[in-house]
Amino acid sequence: MGLTKAIEHVFRRYLPSPFTIAVLLTILTIVLAFIFTENTSDKNHLAVILSHWENGIWNNGLLVFAYQMMLILVLGHVLVLSRPMERLILGITKFVNNTSNAALLVALPTMLVSFFNWGLGLIFGAILARKVGEYAQANNIPINYPLIGASGYVGLMVWHGGISGSAPIKVSEAGHLKSLLEGISNVDLLEQLPETISTSLTVFSHWNLVLFVVVALSIAITVYYLGKRVSPGNVDLKEYKFKSVEKENLVGAERLDYSKIAATCFGALILVAFLLQYLPALKALNITPNMLNFFMLGLAIILHGSFKSFLVAVEEAIGDTAGILIQFPLYFGIMGIMGGSGMINDISDFFVSISTTTTLPIFTFLSAGLVNIFVPSGGGQWAVQGPLVLESAMQLGVPLPKAVMALAYGDQVTNMLQPFWALPLLGITKLKAKEILPYTLIFMLIGSLVYISGLLIL
Repeated sequence: MGLTKAIEHVFRRYLPSPFTIAVLLTILTIVLAFIFTENTSDKNHLAVILSHWENGIWNNGLLVFAYQMMLILVLGHVLVLSRPMERLILGITKFVNNTSNAALLVALPTMLVSFFNWGLGLIFGAILARKVGEYAQANNIPINYPLIGASGYVGLMVWHGGISGSAPIKVSEAGHLKSLLEGISNVDLLEQLPETISTSLTVFSHWNLVLFVVVALSIAITVYYLGKRVSPGNVDLKEYKFKSVEKENLVGAERLDYSKIAATCFGALILVAFLLQYLPALKALNITPNMLNFFMLGLAIILHGSFKSFLVAVEEAIGDTAGILIQFPLYFGIMGIMGGSGMINDISDFFVSISTTTTLPIFTFLSAGLVNIFVPSGGGQWAVQGPLVLESAMQLGVPLPKAVMALAYGDQVTNMLQPFWALPLLGITKLKAKEILPYTLIFMLIGSLVYISGLLIL
């Protein structure tokens, strides 16, 4: 336990908030660009760098990307707060009878749900862990609640390799690759870029699905084994209640807000439009951010059964997007500096000089894990590190799908170390970071071993 206490101490004492880290990284990038890059303009060097920064912050394509990622998180959270999901969670808790099977019942469904949508998995795992604790308390079943809480967070270790993963879902969008490297890479490399990297080559590739299954089974076995060895105890929790919508004194048009028929019809209309627009892409297993969000919007409205219930859930979920809303533009600014000043070319040349086709994905995995500690957002990390990864991969001839997924794997495993995205879970479960860290560190080591082996073998 000494290691976990030391890690928690470092994070609390030496790492400021993610927004402050983004500000410090911005200043560091400006300084490095000023020192190590040449000024090819007649203007003042610092003024040129600041111009690159401003252009990056307000990059229209990247701002669309930020909004897409916000919707993925919000709509996933909204889905969890629906009545059908509540019944599913409560149904799972009825099978709990000890720590081992409780941890297994939390970890496996959370990973499966997170593979579909990380926002859904984040809140689903947290509420499921909380309800398992409440069920154990009500039925006098002693369990190790911190292990249950850690099991509810493990979905964040598989999300980026899943359908809502920021990097694989964004590169599947036509034109994104060229827009990301335009003005950074030379013309020859830009011409080699494909128009899109389909999710059939990344998320739904046989090797990624194999790795997901291996990770899921490894974690399931681990939590079950840990459940046998840890000491159980009693849980003291108040009931976590889903927000309900009262239908009192409805007048005139107010009835539309609470109408199940209106919500169902409109949700169905969205899903019909979804099929008409995206069925060919769906058959080809090519998922894009707009496609995923459109489907979740229609599904969420139907599952909530009224516009009022849906909007109440949106209001509760929207707070989780604060970090994305305010931090993404700063990361886009960093990318603007690195691209406009030529830093990305210099760094990619360095990685190419020390790497081979075999080792570059491993370096990408390790560096992505490190960057995630300071940039705890898959989308923000892709904006900053994506151009570097793509440029290096093209220079060495590494398949782009493999390079993209190497970044995704590295980003997601250190979520088990970085407590930023654990905050919603800690708030819901009433646990502390130091209570779940001993277990999440074990998960991180197992996941890292599987992903590195996969990048070398598959």
